Amino acid sequence: MTDLFDLSGRVAVVTGASTGLGVQMAKAFANKGANLVLLARRMNLLEENAKAIEAEFGVKVLPFACDITDTEKVKAAVAATMERFGRVDILVNNAGTGAVANAEDITDEQFKHEMDIDLFGTFICAREFGKEMIRAGFGRIINIASMYGLVGNMIVGSSPYHAAKGGVVNLTRALAAEWGKHGITVNSICPGYFYTDLTTATLDSDYFQAIAKRSIPMERYGKEGELDTCALFLASPASTYVNGQNIAVDGGYTCV
Repeated sequence: MTDLFDLSGRVAVVTGASTGLGVQMAKAFANKGANLVLLARRMNLLEENAKAIEAEFGVKVLPFACDITDTEKVKAAVAATMERFGRVDILVNNAGTGAVANAEDITDEQFKHEMDIDLFGTFICAREFGKEMIRAGFGRIINIASMYGLVGNMIVGSSPYHAAKGGVVNLTRALAAEWGKHGITVNSICPGYFYTDLTTATLDSDYFQAIAKRSIPMERYGKEGELDTCALFLASPASTYVNGQNIAVDGGYTCV
């Protein structure tokens, strides 16, 4: 039987790949045979991750330090990818940040910083890697938006994050509409809260456990690996006719 999730020979670029969900998705791609380009600002962490993934999965991994808000650095990442692998098939725009404060206290600088990373950075990477995909007539772009790009929230003030991720949601539709004719699909994943090394203590607190019980139909937060399967689907031959979609992976938070 054909493995519809086989990524052997593909090259996947993952931004924000120094920690958390970015590393998890990179490992999921490597497990299905994809070679990787890991992008983030902290080269020491990228090198550690690259070494570990190569040892575990036997694929080739290029770590490359890159600030996604800097067009010239993104162009350099594209050039390094093409020099090493000669192709780019999959791009996961995962790098992001989050300004947390009540809207009346958010500064201009905080709002601009959020937009620069979560929205503009996503666009820069899509544009520059997309050029190579257009030349090849094939590509899979997966933008990591957020359930908070679909709805508001009454848990913690984060209006810049909502605005930026809402922008990613509609940027996804716009790029899908433009680039479908080039054999490129563009979709987004809108995650809810997920356990990572950085979030575990917060999500396990009594406050956040109570939120899960009353706000999420599954009454819990996402576990390691539960986002990877959606990313694999969108990157793989299993989703050849899925384009311009924003898929919430949130335990049902946005359905109620």
